[in-house]
Amino acid sequence: MAKQVVPEGARRRRRPTRAGTVLSERLIVHTALRVLREHGVTGLTARRLGTALGADPSTLYRYFAGMDDLTRAIGEELMGQALDNWSATGEWRADLRALGLAIHSSYLAHPQAAALTTSRVTGRPREIAVDETILGILRTAGFPDTTAVRLYHAFIDLSLAFAALDAGALALAEEARATDEEMWTSTYARLPAESYPHIAATARLLAARMPHSAYPVVLDTLLDDAAAQLAAAQSAAAAGEQSGRREKPDNRATEDP
Repeated sequence: MAKQVVPEGARRRRRPTRAGTVLSERLIVHTALRVLREHGVTGLTARRLGTALGADPSTLYRYFAGMDDLTRAIGEELMGQALDNWSATGEWRADLRALGLAIHSSYLAHPQAAALTTSRVTGRPREIAVDETILGILRTAGFPDTTAVRLYHAFIDLSLAFAALDAGALALAEEARATDEEMWTSTYARLPAESYPHIAATARLLAARMPHSAYPVVLDTLLDDAAAQLAAAQSAAAAGEQSGRREKPDNRATEDP
Protein backbone atom coordinates (compact mmCIF):
# COMPACT_ATOMS: atom_id res chain seq x y z
CA MET A 1 0.00 0.00 0.00
CA ALA A 2 1.31 3.45 -0.93
CA LYS A 3 2.25 5.69 1.96
CA GLN A 4 0.10 8.73 2.65
CA VAL A 5 1.61 11.98 1.44
CA VAL A 6 2.08 14.51 4.24
CA PRO A 7 0.04 17.73 3.81
CA GLU A 8 1.93 20.80 2.59
CA GLY A 9 1.79 22.59 5.91
CA ALA A 10 3.31 19.65 7.76
CA ARG A 11 6.15 19.42 5.24
CA ARG A 12 7.18 23.01 5.83
CA ARG A 13 7.67 22.39 9.52
CA ARG A 14 10.39 19.87 8.80
CA ARG A 15 13.93 20.75 9.79
CA PRO A 16 16.58 21.23 7.06
CA THR A 17 18.44 18.19 5.77
CA ARG A 18 21.96 17.31 6.85
CA ALA A 19 23.20 19.56 4.04
CA GLY A 20 21.15 22.46 5.40
CA THR A 21 18.55 22.30 2.63
CA VAL A 22 14.85 22.73 3.27
CA LEU A 23 13.09 20.17 1.13
CA SER A 24 10.22 20.96 -1.18
CA GLU A 25 8.42 19.02 -3.89
CA ARG A 26 9.98 21.24 -6.55
CA LEU A 27 13.51 20.74 -5.19
CA ILE A 28 13.03 16.98 -5.16
CA VAL A 29 11.80 17.00 -8.77
CA HIS A 30 14.72 19.12 -9.95
CA THR A 31 17.16 16.88 -8.09
CA ALA A 32 15.50 13.84 -9.67
CA LEU A 33 16.08 15.39 -13.10
CA ARG A 34 19.76 15.73 -12.27
CA VAL A 35 19.96 12.14 -11.04
CA LEU A 36 18.29 10.96 -14.25
CA ARG A 37 20.76 12.93 -16.34
CA GLU A 38 23.72 11.48 -14.47
CA HIS A 39 22.56 7.91 -13.91
CA GLY A 40 19.78 7.20 -16.40
CA VAL A 41 16.30 5.81 -15.85
CA THR A 42 17.43 2.74 -13.92
CA GLY A 43 19.57 4.92 -11.67
CA LEU A 44 16.68 6.89 -10.24
CA THR A 45 16.06 5.24 -6.87
CA ALA A 46 14.85 6.57 -3.55
CA ARG A 47 18.23 5.78 -2.02
CA ARG A 48 20.23 7.63 -4.67
CA LEU A 49 17.82 10.56 -4.62
CA GLY A 50 18.02 10.74 -0.84
CA THR A 51 21.81 10.83 -1.05
CA ALA A 52 21.68 13.63 -3.62
CA LEU A 53 19.37 15.61 -1.35
CA GLY A 54 21.31 14.86 1.82
CA ALA A 55 18.22 13.30 3.36
CA ASP A 56 17.02 9.90 4.45
CA PRO A 57 15.29 8.16 1.51
CA SER A 58 12.16 7.71 3.59
CA THR A 59 11.78 11.50 3.70
CA LEU A 60 10.71 11.42 0.04
CA TYR A 61 7.49 9.71 1.03
CA ARG A 62 6.41 12.82 2.91
CA TYR A 63 6.12 14.49 -0.50
CA PHE A 64 5.23 11.66 -2.88
CA ALA A 65 3.17 8.51 -2.48
CA GLY A 66 5.94 6.53 -4.15
CA MET A 67 8.42 6.60 -7.02
CA ASP A 68 5.59 6.40 -9.54
CA ASP A 69 4.07 9.53 -8.03
CA LEU A 70 7.46 11.21 -8.38
CA THR A 71 7.57 10.12 -12.04
CA ARG A 72 4.26 11.90 -12.63
CA ALA A 73 5.63 15.02 -10.97
CA ILE A 74 8.67 14.91 -13.26
CA GLY A 75 6.39 14.68 -16.30
CA GLU A 76 4.37 17.62 -15.02
CA GLU A 77 7.57 19.64 -14.58
CA LEU A 78 8.59 19.09 -18.20
CA MET A 79 5.14 20.16 -19.41
CA GLY A 80 5.24 23.16 -17.10
CA GLN A 81 8.66 24.23 -18.40
CA ALA A 82 7.27 24.11 -21.95
CA LEU A 83 4.41 26.42 -21.00
CA ASP A 84 6.80 28.75 -19.15
CA ASN A 85 8.84 29.13 -22.36
CA TRP A 86 5.82 29.91 -24.55
CA SER A 87 3.72 33.01 -25.03
CA ALA A 88 0.53 33.52 -27.01
CA THR A 89 0.24 35.83 -30.00
CA GLY A 90 -3.46 35.37 -30.69
CA GLU A 91 -2.85 33.65 -34.03
CA TRP A 92 -3.95 30.06 -33.49
CA ARG A 93 -1.65 28.32 -35.97
CA ALA A 94 1.48 30.18 -34.87
CA ASP A 95 0.58 29.66 -31.21
CA LEU A 96 0.06 25.90 -31.58
CA ARG A 97 3.27 25.52 -33.57
CA ALA A 98 5.28 27.44 -30.98
CA LEU A 99 3.75 25.45 -28.12
CA GLY A 100 4.44 22.15 -29.88
CA LEU A 101 8.08 23.10 -30.40
CA ALA A 102 8.31 24.22 -26.76
CA ILE A 103 6.98 20.85 -25.56
CA HIS A 104 9.40 18.99 -27.83
CA SER A 105 12.35 21.12 -26.66
CA SER A 106 11.43 20.75 -22.99
CA TYR A 107 11.60 16.96 -23.18
CA LEU A 108 14.75 16.95 -25.28
CA ALA A 109 16.47 19.08 -22.63
CA HIS A 110 15.99 16.10 -20.28
CA PRO A 111 16.18 13.02 -22.54
CA GLN A 112 16.41 10.48 -19.73
CA ALA A 113 13.34 11.97 -18.06
CA ALA A 114 11.55 12.00 -21.42
CA ALA A 115 12.03 8.26 -21.78
CA LEU A 116 10.42 7.85 -18.36
CA THR A 117 7.47 10.21 -18.73
CA THR A 118 6.29 10.79 -22.32
CA SER A 119 3.78 7.94 -22.12
CA ARG A 120 2.34 9.06 -18.78
CA VAL A 121 -0.73 11.16 -17.98
CA THR A 122 0.00 13.00 -14.74
CA GLY A 123 -3.31 14.72 -14.02
CA ARG A 124 -1.29 17.39 -12.21
CA PRO A 125 -1.91 21.17 -12.42
CA ARG A 126 0.82 22.23 -14.85
CA GLU A 127 0.04 19.44 -17.30
CA ILE A 128 -3.65 20.32 -17.06
CA ALA A 129 -2.75 23.95 -17.83
CA VAL A 130 -1.06 22.84 -21.07
CA ASP A 131 -4.10 20.79 -22.09
CA GLU A 132 -6.44 23.69 -21.29
CA THR A 133 -4.25 26.01 -23.36
CA ILE A 134 -4.26 23.74 -26.42
CA LEU A 135 -8.01 23.21 -26.34
CA GLY A 136 -8.54 26.91 -25.72
CA ILE A 137 -6.50 27.84 -28.80
CA LEU A 138 -8.48 25.43 -30.98
CA ARG A 139 -11.95 26.34 -29.70
CA THR A 140 -11.23 30.08 -29.82
CA ALA A 141 -10.06 29.67 -33.43
CA GLY A 142 -13.51 28.36 -34.28
CA PHE A 143 -13.02 24.60 -34.42
CA PRO A 144 -16.13 22.66 -33.33
CA ASP A 145 -15.61 20.74 -30.10
CA THR A 146 -15.47 17.34 -31.83
CA THR A 147 -12.78 18.59 -34.21
CA ALA A 148 -10.94 20.44 -31.45
CA VAL A 149 -10.67 17.28 -29.34
CA ARG A 150 -9.52 15.22 -32.33
CA LEU A 151 -6.85 17.80 -33.21
CA TYR A 152 -5.79 18.11 -29.56
CA HIS A 153 -5.34 14.34 -29.42
CA ALA A 154 -3.28 14.29 -32.61
CA PHE A 155 -1.24 17.34 -31.56
CA ILE A 156 -0.26 16.19 -28.08
CA ASP A 157 0.42 12.59 -29.09
CA LEU A 158 2.52 13.75 -32.05
CA SER A 159 4.53 16.07 -29.82
CA LEU A 160 5.15 13.43 -27.16
CA ALA A 161 5.86 10.65 -29.67
CA PHE A 162 8.59 12.69 -31.36
CA ALA A 163 9.88 13.80 -27.97
CA ALA A 164 10.28 10.14 -26.98
CA LEU A 165 11.87 9.20 -30.32
CA ASP A 166 14.33 12.08 -30.40
CA ALA A 167 15.11 11.91 -26.69
CA GLY A 168 15.88 8.22 -27.11
CA ALA A 169 18.67 9.13 -29.53
CA LEU A 170 20.01 11.83 -27.22
CA ALA A 171 20.01 9.41 -24.29
CA LEU A 172 22.39 7.09 -26.11
CA ALA A 173 26.06 7.11 -25.27
CA GLU A 174 27.90 9.67 -27.40
CA GLU A 175 29.80 6.99 -29.33
CA ALA A 176 26.65 5.02 -30.13
CA ARG A 177 24.78 8.12 -31.27
CA ALA A 178 27.67 9.21 -33.49
CA THR A 179 27.85 5.74 -35.04
CA ASP A 180 24.12 5.82 -35.83
CA GLU A 181 24.35 9.24 -37.45
CA GLU A 182 27.43 8.31 -39.48
CA MET A 183 25.58 5.30 -40.88
CA TRP A 184 24.04 7.56 -43.52
CA THR A 185 27.48 8.37 -44.93
CA SER A 186 29.39 5.23 -44.00
CA THR A 187 26.79 2.74 -45.26
CA TYR A 188 23.82 4.24 -47.08
CA ALA A 189 25.89 6.59 -49.23
CA ARG A 190 27.99 3.63 -50.44
CA LEU A 191 25.17 1.33 -51.48
CA PRO A 192 25.43 0.34 -55.18
CA ALA A 193 23.03 2.16 -57.49
CA GLU A 194 22.41 -1.08 -59.37
CA SER A 195 20.74 -2.63 -56.34
CA TYR A 196 19.48 0.47 -54.55
CA PRO A 197 18.86 3.13 -57.22
CA HIS A 198 16.55 5.32 -55.12
CA ILE A 199 18.80 5.39 -52.05
CA ALA A 200 21.84 6.06 -54.24
CA ALA A 201 20.07 8.92 -56.00
CA THR A 202 19.12 10.60 -52.72
CA ALA A 203 22.09 9.60 -50.53
CA ARG A 204 23.46 13.12 -50.17
CA LEU A 205 20.07 14.49 -49.20
CA LEU A 206 19.47 11.63 -46.76
CA ALA A 207 22.80 12.24 -45.05
CA ALA A 208 21.95 15.91 -44.58
CA ARG A 209 18.36 15.33 -43.43
CA MET A 210 18.23 12.17 -41.34
CA PRO A 211 20.28 13.26 -38.29
CA HIS A 212 17.64 15.96 -37.66
CA SER A 213 14.18 15.57 -36.16
CA ALA A 214 11.23 15.35 -38.54
CA TYR A 215 8.94 16.80 -35.88
CA PRO A 216 8.72 20.36 -37.28
CA VAL A 217 7.84 19.01 -40.74
CA VAL A 218 5.14 16.64 -39.45
CA LEU A 219 3.81 19.30 -37.08
CA ASP A 220 3.41 21.71 -40.00
CA THR A 221 1.59 19.00 -41.96
CA LEU A 222 -0.89 18.54 -39.11
CA LEU A 223 -1.43 22.28 -38.76
CA ASP A 224 -1.80 22.76 -42.53
CA ASP A 225 -4.53 20.10 -42.55
CA ALA A 226 -6.23 21.72 -39.57
CA ALA A 227 -6.14 25.13 -41.26
CA ALA A 228 -7.66 23.65 -44.42
CA GLN A 229 -10.45 22.05 -42.39
CA LEU A 230 -11.20 25.31 -40.61
CA ALA A 231 -11.24 27.30 -43.86
CA ALA A 232 -13.58 24.76 -45.47
CA ALA A 233 -15.94 24.82 -42.50
CA GLN A 234 -16.00 28.61 -42.43
CA SER A 235 -16.60 28.74 -46.19
CA ALA A 236 -19.47 26.25 -45.93
CA ALA A 237 -21.00 28.21 -43.05
CA ALA A 238 -20.76 31.45 -44.99
CA ALA A 239 -22.31 29.83 -48.08
CA GLY A 240 -25.14 28.42 -45.98
CA GLU A 241 -25.80 31.81 -44.42
CA GLN A 242 -25.83 33.49 -47.83
CA SER A 243 -28.17 30.82 -49.22
CA GLY A 244 -30.51 31.30 -46.27
CA ARG A 245 -30.70 35.02 -46.95
CA ARG A 246 -31.51 34.43 -50.62
CA GLU A 247 -34.27 31.96 -49.81
CA LYS A 248 -35.93 34.17 -47.22
CA PRO A 249 -39.22 35.40 -48.72
CA ASP A 250 -39.71 39.09 -49.25
CA ASN A 251 -43.09 39.76 -47.68
CA ARG A 252 -43.23 43.22 -49.20
CA ALA A 253 -43.62 41.73 -52.71
CA THR A 254 -46.90 40.06 -51.71
CA GLU A 255 -48.50 43.05 -50.10
CA ASP A 256 -51.46 44.68 -51.86
CA PRO A 257 -50.65 48.02 -53.45
